[in-house]
Amino acid sequence: MTTSRAARFAASYALFRAAADVADHWIQSDHQATVKGQHYHTDGQSSAAGRRACAAHVAAYTATQAGALLLGSHVLGIRLKPGPVVAALAVSAVTHYVADRREPLRRLADATGKSAFVRLADHGMNGAYCLDQAWHHAFETAAAVIASA
Repeated sequence: MTTSRAARFAASYALFRAAADVADHWIQSDHQATVKGQHYHTDGQSSAAGRRACAAHVAAYTATQAGALLLGSHVLGIRLKPGPVVAALAVSAVTHYVADRREPLRRLADATGKSAFVRLADHGMNGAYCLDQAWHHAFETAAAVIASA
């Protein structure tokens, strides 16, 4: 059975998005969530703990997305080529790591005039989280385009 690229994209995107929410909100440990953005210890020294926590989270996140793509494409009868899938997972992983280290996204928000929004934490809103999720959605879309090749 052959499937159109549009169908492969739609399936890939849905699988990437669902797996991302599960990985970010259920699989990620509390430790990873609280430490992954650390850049410095209280004594001013660089924090390897933040990098390790973020890398561990991204590894689990990427494994969750890979599993969803593998299982979902099998169930749906959609053939995804291994090369594009690996490239798509790499895009998702690298961009997720960058965002989840927090400081790069904060700097990007500052540079693009979103300084107030990224620091918003009032009225039931968290601007940093909203910008983080928008970043992830954009790159998951790009990853789905790549995976559907």
